[in-house]
Amino acid sequence: MTGEPRAAGGADGETARLTAWARGRVQGVGFRWWVRARALELGLAGSATNLRDGRVEVVAEGPRACCERLLELLRGGTAPGEVTGVAERWSEPRGEGPGFQER
Repeated sequence: MTGEPRAAGGADGETARLTAWARGRVQGVGFRWWVRARALELGLAGSATNLRDGRVEVVAEGPRACCERLLELLRGGTAPGEVTGVAERWSEPRGEGPGFQER
């Protein structure tokens, strides 16, 4: 089935939950909007949330390959602002609701 958003990421693979923390100049620069757009392109559900310490927490659930691609994009240097590092944690999916939220 061509044209489905998840096809490129391997929708038949394992479902995973990625929690990533991006640090650097990532607040007030459109970073959360950019993350949301990339996540939706990959067919992921979750959220991007500003933290008090200046980081952005990204939670994404969906096919593991798509989550891995989002992580690559977070580290890839094309996001708005300046990402100086990304920490990650993988866990079992919890059933994020549909869509991707900016918080």
